[in-house]
Amino acid sequence: MFTDKFGQIVLSESDIIDIYYKDPEKKLTAFTDTEINISDELELNAPKFKLYNNVDISITEFDSINQSKWLMPNQYKEMDIAKFVLDNCKTEEELQRAGKELLMFQERNMFPLLQYLKFLVDTMKQNNIVYGVGRGSSVSSFVLYIIGIHRINSLYYDLDIEEFLK
Repeated sequence: MFTDKFGQIVLSESDIIDIYYKDPEKKLTAFTDTEINISDELELNAPKFKLYNNVDISITEFDSINQSKWLMPNQYKEMDIAKFVLDNCKTEEELQRAGKELLMFQERNMFPLLQYLKFLVDTMKQNNIVYGVGRGSSVSSFVLYIIGIHRINSLYYDLDIEEFLK
């Protein structure tokens, strides 16, 4: 926000949005003395947010609604992530561990998350984006290791998957 050479206050788009979010009912005066209801003006171009005030919605429903809106190419949405993981296992021990984890992910309806994580890793690799070697309980997941989320082989370090999927 600044005052121009004519003494009028000039608001940037960010200033207007800040004012609006602090007080949605605020009326701003344009260069003429006409009042503008900022909520009406911003509604045309503002991103649409859906507020979940309904306490009847379950966490599962909330997750499902949001997962359906993830922006990722169809090749990842349609990817058989379980097949990808199992195809990348090299030993019987890896197959057993990956199978056990995949069942746990499936029980929690987390396959869309795994598909998105594969898309994210591939995108970072294609764009030479550096990301961490692993952090927190996620390193106990062999499936996430196979997908490329982290570089800690949980079988080698004998990490229990229960630490991640509590």
